[in-house]
Amino acid sequence: MAAAAGSSDGVVKHLLLARFKDEVTPERLDGLIRRYAALVDAVPSMKAFHWGTDVSIENMHQGFTHVFESTFESTEGVKEYIEHPAHVEYANELLPLMEKVLVIDYKPAAGKA
Repeated sequence: MAAAAGSSDGVVKHLLLARFKDEVTPERLDGLIRRYAALVDAVPSMKAFHWGTDVSIENMHQGFTHVFESTFESTEGVKEYIEHPAHVEYANELLPLMEKVLVIDYKPAAGKA
């Protein structure tokens, strides 16, 4: 199992959890999310994008309010995305607007009974 987790091939999910600074207006946030979604067309290795806001009743979000999920076919695809000029430009605008951020890349695994 550990070998599969370290292998570069296979679907990889790239999760970004965020809490935006209070001064980020809803209009600005809407534009940022649209630009994030547009990276799917700009970065060939990015296969899908989904996002949402916290709706949990457990109150364990630790201040994170938004989640962004990108899908790649491999860890190499994530590396290409991170280095792609369109992503670099976008990240340089997005990251300073966040009060809190957490990024995790993982390979989805099905649960076994």
